[in-house]
Amino acid sequence: MSHTTAAVIGGGIIGLAVARELHHALPDADITVFEKEAGVATQQTGHNSGVVHAGLYYEPGSLKARLCRRGVELLAEYADRHDVRYEACGKLVVAQNQGELERLHAIHARAVANGVPDVRMIGPAEIKEIEPHARGIAALHSPHTAIVDYPGIARALASDVEAAGGQVKLGHEVKAVHERSAEAVVVTEHGEERFDLVITCAGLQSDRLARSSGDASAPAIVPFFGDYFLLRRETAELVKGLIYPVPDPRYPFLGVHLTRRIDGTVVLGPNAFLSLAREGYQRGTISLPDLREAVGSLAFWRFAARNIPAAFRESKSVLSTRSFVEQARTYVPEISLADVRRGPRGIRAQAMHADGSLADDFVITGTSRVLHIRNAPSPGATSSLAIAEHIVREALNRKNPQIAES
Repeated sequence: MSHTTAAVIGGGIIGLAVARELHHALPDADITVFEKEAGVATQQTGHNSGVVHAGLYYEPGSLKARLCRRGVELLAEYADRHDVRYEACGKLVVAQNQGELERLHAIHARAVANGVPDVRMIGPAEIKEIEPHARGIAALHSPHTAIVDYPGIARALASDVEAAGGQVKLGHEVKAVHERSAEAVVVTEHGEERFDLVITCAGLQSDRLARSSGDASAPAIVPFFGDYFLLRRETAELVKGLIYPVPDPRYPFLGVHLTRRIDGTVVLGPNAFLSLAREGYQRGTISLPDLREAVGSLAFWRFAARNIPAAFRESKSVLSTRSFVEQARTYVPEISLADVRRGPRGIRAQAMHADGSLADDFVITGTSRVLHIRNAPSPGATSSLAIAEHIVREALNRKNPQIAES
């Protein structure tokens, strides 16, 4: 009986978690991770805010809600076991007016239904006790919402994969995946390799890799950048944990919030605006092929047409640092323009359906031999270990004959 050979494409936190879970499910399998960069977690995993979401917002019973709650438990245990920095700093979702307060009560009900521990509504006095410099008429307090070193988690996962006998091939960009009757072929600049099973976790390139193996063109990835500003060290003491706005259903993205990161810095942001390059983490980066693909899409223009108010709001924060800071001052009025400096930029791989609607939940497509993770939205990093369980179970349930024999 031959060993199963499996490949995972993508060395971010989800791809590495999938590779580790494959080893758990198939201890005798030969598993290879392909990552085009020189290190793991260099793309979205290494450019997010580091928040471990508790599951406040998601529809009770939905896959996203279930994977988030399971993911939090697994992530906290994993971080502790591998000595990766993890801190339950707590989160306030702060209402500024009656309309926001009504929406906040609905979020509270969802959080309770999702099993978020110790979550509760509080008034202005308790807001001041938890975040002395924050302002609002009420807030939802989630004391166990946490921050973590996600790149550290990814490095630990890579070490686990290698310790179990797997390979993490850095500097191996996958150009295409071709499915054949008895195998799947992974094409890189170094040549071709054949596997019994391939799972793509390619983030910003997920749609392109899916199309290369004959999968559907939609959902397509449209990249949105998010800029962050850093508070100077003295002002950072104004924020103890996480201070978030109440989501506004008129906008597809959350808006500026305040986040203490695991290294002690505090960031404001992110905003969200169409990126001129899928991997444009450096400001000024332009990829004409990426830009042509995004703006040449009818789906993008359908999305844009129904989100003009959102585009106006986000463009103000892109063009004006003052406008960006004013959004943060809504929650912590003591912050001033002089207190901030430009910080990092993240890129959101937003999957978009052909009708211009955003894919808000996980999208998994493919066959019994090639499985594509087309969308793993926030809280993707939080849920990564639970997502890996779900994906590997899905792959094995598709009853690939060679997997079944192993």
